[in-house]
Formats: sequence, C-alpha cells, structure tokens
Amino acid sequence: MRKNKSASPKHKSARKKTTNSHAVKTEASKKSTPAGKSRAEGIRLFTLAGRPSKEDFVKVYGPAGPKMTWEQRAKAGVPAEKFQAALASAMRQAK
Repeated sequence: MRKNKSASPKHKSARKKTTNSHAVKTEASKKSTPAGKSRAEGIRLFTLAGRPSKEDFVKVYGPAGPKMTWEQRAKAGVPAEKFQAALASAMRQAK
C-alpha cells in the first residue's frame, strides 16, 4: 500500500514565493503607461468601428488605410463611429 505523503516544506515555500510574485505582477499591471493608454484607446476605437479587416480599411481609406492611425483616419473624413456607414457606402459603390 502506498501512503499519501504531505508536501515537503521546500515545496510549500516555493508555492509561497510564486504567490507573492504573482501579487507583485498584478500590482504592477494596475499602473498605466502612456503607451498602454494609447493602445487601449486604439483597441476601443477598433471595436467601435466593428472590428474591420485590412480589406475593409482599404475599401474606405484607400491603400494607406491599414497603416493609418485612428486620428489620421478621422482627419481623412471617416472617424471610427462612422466607419460602418462608410464601408456600406463603399460596398454599394463597388457593385
């Protein structure tokens, strides 16, 4: 018969270290950097625009569309809020 052995103290201390390092990582992730804030805003606008593909960007903004930032796209005349309407219009004109 096998007997259940309890975890050795060495393993318990290792588990405690990983728990503490995990807590440190979550605290560090709460701090925002300017790059992280910009990335989050870009993702928010991408979602607002309906998660378009590269081909959709090309149809609305032309060949440079996928490389443009959302600010540049708004200056071009189609902000993220109106992207789906502009895409539908471009699809109608293509037919």
